[in-house]
Amino acid sequence: MQHKFGGHVLISQCGHVAVITICRPPHNFVAVEFMRELADAFDAADQDPAIRASVLQADGKSFSAGADFSGSEGGGSVSGGATHLYAQAIRLYSVRKPIVAAVQGPAIGAGLGLALVADFRVASPEARFAANFVKLGFHPGFGISHVLPRLVGQQKAALLMLTGRRIKGEEALAWGLIDELVPTEKLREVALRLAAEIAENAPLAVVATRSTLRAQLAAQVAAQTEVENREQIRLYSTEDFKEGVRAVAERRPGIFRGC
Repeated sequence: MQHKFGGHVLISQCGHVAVITICRPPHNFVAVEFMRELADAFDAADQDPAIRASVLQADGKSFSAGADFSGSEGGGSVSGGATHLYAQAIRLYSVRKPIVAAVQGPAIGAGLGLALVADFRVASPEARFAANFVKLGFHPGFGISHVLPRLVGQQKAALLMLTGRRIKGEEALAWGLIDELVPTEKLREVALRLAAEIAENAPLAVVATRSTLRAQLAAQVAAQTEVENREQIRLYSTEDFKEGVRAVAERRPGIFRGC
């Protein structure tokens, strides 16, 4: 049985695992209301004693292509509304039970941030990962500037964030950004299997151990998103940001002037 949270999130159950599906195809752009629905779904899983772990997956070509800066999908959230978007991100980082993400395509910008919420990431060869904010003339958000170095190390995180480079699944696996690389047709099966492996253990012990491993992570992300938001608001009004949005839309390097 499936339950729908708003217009963009479905939750179903397989044994002790909640399967939470993002339904904003083809690119699953982030927006405040969608993120609220997603956080509500995870809250419901947290409150259900029968659920011990979750799989986060997405329909469509992309896992999440991040914010839509064209404005047609709520790209305005990157200015004044970013505070509300990041409030939902902090809710996701406050989830108590383990999460396995199944990444079938691009996880870009805020979409990368969404993938980083999970404890583990299983990806297909078509997956692509990028913190492409500097190509937009913008500052990373969604707590990425805190969580990415924690996962792959300061140097590799700096390389991704300062170049805006897009990496494939094989490189992401070598870096530790993902945990398993599997054929596309096996992606959801493997993600579910990993979540089920976690869920077969003593649930109180799993939650306690995860809490220790992620010590104060939600609070740290909350503090970092305040810094990120201030920088994003400052850069949002620059000519470089306008040029970056145009350049990315036109698939060309930006011509930046530092103003």
